[in-house]
Amino acid sequence: QVQLVESGGGLVQAGGSLRLSCAASKSIFSINAMGWYHQAPGKERELVAALTSGSTTNYADSVKGRFTISRDNAKNTVYLQMNSLKPEDTAVYYCKAQLVSWGLTTNDYWGQGTQVTVSS
Repeated sequence: QVQLVESGGGLVQAGGSLRLSCAASKSIFSINAMGWYHQAPGKERELVAALTSGSTTNYADSVKGRFTISRDNAKNTVYLQMNSLKPEDTAVYYCKAQLVSWGLTTNDYWGQGTQVTVSS
């Protein structure tokens, strides 16, 4: 069973940067659409950034100009570069990806989540 493994979260001061990574745990054929979500305590999970298989990106208004979603197809890895971080960016960040297996079956997967804490 393939999994999405996240890394890169942590504690950073306001104005700092972090880069989150999300990698498929096993070899796969390809990654279709993917996205990063965040969930703050007591709030619903929200889409932060999305990237289609055609490389079209979409960002939440709150992160436009500060966050960048990207992919490395050779590594089957998705990234979220977060710059100019603000305390309100504090949340657990989850990646979600539609993975295509070598048998050409397609399924959606979620990462385990990684905590991002921005101090003021």
